Amino acid sequence: MNFIFLYCRPGFENECAAEIQDVAATLNIQGYCKAKEKASYASFHPHQPDDALQLIESLPFKKLIFTRQWFMAVNLISTLPVNDRVTPLLNTIKPHINSFKEIVYEHLDTNDGKALSALCKSFANPFNKALVKNVNCKLTEKGAQRIHICFLSSTAAAIGYSYINNSAPWPMGIPRLRLAKNAPSRSALKLDEAMLSFFSRDKVNSYFQSGMKAVDLGAAPGGWTWQLVKYNMYVTAIDNGPMNADLMDTGLVTHKKHDAFYYKPESTVDWMVCDIVDKPSKVANLMQTWLVNQWCKKTIFNLKLPMKKRYAEVTKILNELNSALSEQNIKYSLICKQLYHDREEVTVFIETL
Repeated sequence: MNFIFLYCRPGFENECAAEIQDVAATLNIQGYCKAKEKASYASFHPHQPDDALQLIESLPFKKLIFTRQWFMAVNLISTLPVNDRVTPLLNTIKPHINSFKEIVYEHLDTNDGKALSALCKSFANPFNKALVKNVNCKLTEKGAQRIHICFLSSTAAAIGYSYINNSAPWPMGIPRLRLAKNAPSRSALKLDEAMLSFFSRDKVNSYFQSGMKAVDLGAAPGGWTWQLVKYNMYVTAIDNGPMNADLMDTGLVTHKKHDAFYYKPESTVDWMVCDIVDKPSKVANLMQTWLVNQWCKKTIFNLKLPMKKRYAEVTKILNELNSALSEQNIKYSLICKQLYHDREEVTVFIETL
């Protein structure tokens, strides 16, 4: 009963399902999806039993836009006895256990799902003990996999595993971030999560260095600028609106009241970031202009999505960006993800090489 379990933002189940089917098809893996509106997950069921494992081993997780986290489910048990949930789940995972780094106990990102968080916590200790005692499985830092147990209700759970180096590092793909009291806006969390999702800690420290120059398009009141200033970067904030006063007092920010769509930097900058609320095609064209003209070396930007055909719109925009950069013989890397702190949007990172 192997299938792929995919967590996503509630309301984006169809986008998540359409994407995994399209990407699987490029690997000659055929199957069907199950997706229920506002369920916060989708599942992909290959027609061939071994294809689920092939897919999760060969497809880079970072290529998936609408999937927050995934794992290969080896079973979905819908009749867990309330007096002993451990045994059936233990028996299910036994044939698949080798060396695991960790076990995560998860629930869905819905109101009903969050109500199961207490069950996840109380279940963890007895299952961990039973796993070591009955299966003789010792969790190890060198383990390449993690076990996932996702409770769908008090009597139903999906169980399986993911690969540490090809999945999100957080349960359900949700990083636990706190907004600092001095942050100018909640949008600061979006850039914070993007840094954690796109880069290793070593890369964060090398990509964001003291003295680097950045431009923040549509900066006010300064959530994204604030994140860059934390690294002692010099930021030119472009926005007709007012910037946070404390942020301006750092001496690292130059505020230019200018229309971001017409601003041109005087010289190439290390970073350009953008969280403008406008049509995604219009923002993408602006990003394309910056990259083709080599006004920046790296960029992180958000694309606000339409109400309908969201997957199709994102695919179209990314294809156009890819074509424009390739035509100019610009070598680059691109990652696009719908992050937890995003809403009706996706976040894109592009680095020119």
